[in-house]
Parts: sequence; C-alpha cells; structure tokens
Amino acid sequence: MIDPTVLHPMPDQPRVVLLKPLVTSPLIEVGEFSYYDDPNDPTAFETRNVLYHFGPERLVIGKFCALGEGVRFIMNGANHRMDGPSTFPFPIMGGSWADHFDLITGLPGRGDTVVGHDVWFGYQAMVMPGVRIGSGAIIASGSVVVDDVPDYGIVGGNPARLIRRRYSDETVTRLLALAWWDWPTEHITEHLRTIMSGTVDDLEAAAPTRP
Repeated sequence: MIDPTVLHPMPDQPRVVLLKPLVTSPLIEVGEFSYYDDPNDPTAFETRNVLYHFGPERLVIGKFCALGEGVRFIMNGANHRMDGPSTFPFPIMGGSWADHFDLITGLPGRGDTVVGHDVWFGYQAMVMPGVRIGSGAIIASGSVVVDDVPDYGIVGGNPARLIRRRYSDETVTRLLALAWWDWPTEHITEHLRTIMSGTVDDLEAAAPTRP
C-alpha cells in the first residue's frame, strides 16, 4: 500500500516530495498525496514556494494535488500601501523609519488561499493572495492566478483566464458528490483505472457503498 507519510514516495526520484509530511508551519495545511516536483531542493517548499507568509492567513491545499516545478503562492504579507504617493515600505528598513510601523500593519488582505482536491499546477504557475481554486482544476504553466477558479476549470495566462470547464455543471456536481479523494486508499487502489480513465458513470458504479 502507498504510504502518505513518506517524504519521498519515489526513492529514485528525490525531486518529488509529498507535502503533508514536509510542511511544519501551522499556517499551511496539505492533504494526503499532494506532491511537489522540483530538481532544486523540493524540501525547501515552505521558504521558496510560499512567499511573504508573515500574517495570519492560511494556505490550504487539498488531497492529490500535483504541483510542478516553480509553483509559488504569494501570501498577503507581500501587500504594500497604495493610498499614498509612494508604495515603498519605509518602516521595514528599521532605524528611525521603524517608528512609523503602523503605516504597514493591518493592510487589507483577501484572506486564506485555498486549493481544492485533485488540482494540477503547471510549471512556474503563481497564485496570488486569497485565491480559491476549486477541485479538479488545471492551472496552465506560467499562469498568474489572481481570481478564483471554479471546480474543474482550466485557466491560463497572465492574468489567468478561464479557458474552459472540463465538465458540465451537472457533471461537476456529480463529481463533487462522489469526492473520490475521500475514498479509503484501498478502494482508490482497487479502482485506480476508473479514477484515471473511466467515465463519471463508471466512477459512480465504483463508489464505496455507504452504510
């Protein structure tokens, strides 16, 4: 059985790490089997890929998400004042400027950044603060995601725009109700081919029976 607590699920590929056993910050939550792939020290994910994480906002990533090399999450700590002539954050430089630290505290933010389940992030995608990305979405390489992404939506570009939906609204409702990512791992293993290449009807037929 595949172990979701192992840092390197592919021992011969150290560039791949499971994020749940890696992250230590109480402000980052990652579901089982979500992974990050990077040849340049993927274990530095918290410091190299989650940027400006100074405030209370959380980064939540669901289960079975695939994060390509260079995917980054910009958090609310990157915010600057924009209501005056200058956006420069003088107080962080210290010295006598630090006396005005109140000018950069309590800036408006967009809240937590939340990623659903089974989301595929392409190479060098960037997610801006407070964005919510639905389950089953695909984020194209190089995208800059500034707005929410619907369940099973495909977005791309800078700023990222909705290219198309993978399924109709009715089918998306069925898929979200099935929530295959919450099935027991043994059941997922048994029906792997259906999950990867079957129809939604096949998936419904394979769903575990509820008591």
